[in-house]
Amino acid sequence: MAKKTVLVTGASRGIGKAIAVKFAKKGYNVVINCLHSEERLLQTKKELESYQISCLAYMGDMGDMEQCRILFDQIRKQFGTLDVLVNNAGISYIGLLQDMSTESWDRIIRTNLTSVFNCCKLAVPGMVEKKQGKIINISSVWGVSGASCEVAYSATKGGINAFTKALAKELAPSNVQVNAVACGAIDTEMNRFLEEDELIALIEEIPAGRLGQAEEVADLVYHLGYKNSYLTGQIIGLDGGWI
Repeated sequence: MAKKTVLVTGASRGIGKAIAVKFAKKGYNVVINCLHSEERLLQTKKELESYQISCLAYMGDMGDMEQCRILFDQIRKQFGTLDVLVNNAGISYIGLLQDMSTESWDRIIRTNLTSVFNCCKLAVPGMVEKKQGKIINISSVWGVSGASCEVAYSATKGGINAFTKALAKELAPSNVQVNAVACGAIDTEMNRFLEEDELIALIEEIPAGRLGQAEEVADLVYHLGYKNSYLTGQIIGLDGGWI
């Protein structure tokens, strides 16, 4: 039985890396991508290959369609078709909307939302042709409820949620499932800016009494990418009961 192939964007660290490791442990060929951290990306590639799978690492901006096309051309040459797409690449912005520059707005839209469009646009034709495929978008609880001082980030994640629901309806007749994981507070570098008292206050708000782990996100994403062809168009909260 031929190995399946997964693409995980933003996979040099944190949630993306954990997802890539999970699929590698399960025997998938893994394609990983990031924009800035080449050394970390290559370290991740080496780690993934220790599980006796093939790994393609690509430095590039998935918010740029031409760079995205280059990656998908490489995927086709090395692996043929893509079975699972995990749109994880993302950045945050914390600050008042009135203080946000147009350039910062454009950057977060491009990184968090346009990248999802680009990767889906290029992955979907192959999935539709073989009548099989899974797309999992990494979202946030702020895409559901919104967060003060994170208006742009919330907007991108809300956009991903609507995108997920709509594309799922479009692709369901072709047996391609599209779902999103709306993460709560996950223990990654993105949240390391918090002071100790801020972190304690945050944890006190979470009924589960702790931050989530990247590996817990990875477990859920793997199951969404592996089975259940009737589950589609869902925004699945993973937040310890927080929101």
